[in-house]
Amino acid sequence: MRRQKFYQITVNSENRAADIIIYGNITSFATDLERWYGDDENIAEVSSRQIIKEINDLDVDTINVYINSYGGEVAEALAIYSALKRHSASVHTYCDGFACSAATIIFCAGDVRTMGSIALMMIHNCMSYLGYANSNEMRKAAEDNDKINQSSIEAYKLVSNLSEDEIKTMMNDETWLTAEECLKYGFATEVADLEEDDPEVQQSAFSIIREAVLKRNTNPLEQKIDQLLAILQKEDEADPDDEDEDPDDPEEDPDDEDEDSDDGKQENCMSNIFKMLFKEVN
Repeated sequence: MRRQKFYQITVNSENRAADIIIYGNITSFATDLERWYGDDENIAEVSSRQIIKEINDLDVDTINVYINSYGGEVAEALAIYSALKRHSASVHTYCDGFACSAATIIFCAGDVRTMGSIALMMIHNCMSYLGYANSNEMRKAAEDNDKINQSSIEAYKLVSNLSEDEIKTMMNDETWLTAEECLKYGFATEVADLEEDDPEVQQSAFSIIREAVLKRNTNPLEQKIDQLLAILQKEDEADPDDEDEDPDDPEEDPDDEDEDSDDGKQENCMSNIFKMLFKEVN
């Protein structure tokens, strides 16, 4: 019976690229879990002992690493990080969902680091299980944890624009970072589906519609928008409220009324345009 691997590596010989999928916990117990549970698909563990040999044997120019992991053992993540950094191939890491704790170290191994647009990254201090321990053992464990934390800090410093003190503060606070924040702080080099050079990304819905209307192309949807605007313009011209206004009445503030009227007309116009758009799409 074929055993279920706790990670997946596929190689495209034509493109000389390898894809590594790490969707699970990063732990040294993966081999034991495989032996105990066999093909259980609910077990999704990654072990450096299993994966590093395959990474070292890859004869490719590009390695893509796809991550969705809550993390695991720092030692295992550091080993995978080192294997990726040591390889001659260009490494592109992707955070597809979560890159938490130790998984963030692997994410930082990428020469290019891509966050999914709604993906999240979480950094914090490492933890140790002491069980029954005396004060000397607890003090030593705290000192050891500080040194282990420093390994993560060094990996973060290599990619981020944050100072060491800022990174330590974020780790102390167990900080969750959005894709945009990862890009801002340098953990990521790009966010998937975000094209900053595309001017339409920065446009509001109203600006996009206005641009379409002004182009006056032969697109059927734009023609319908033109027709709707023409109808609204006729309604405005025939508005009886405008005829009843007395410009000489001191109690009336024509500027306020014009402003309110314009706002209402714009809101009504936008509402009708969006209704037309949704009708056309459906």
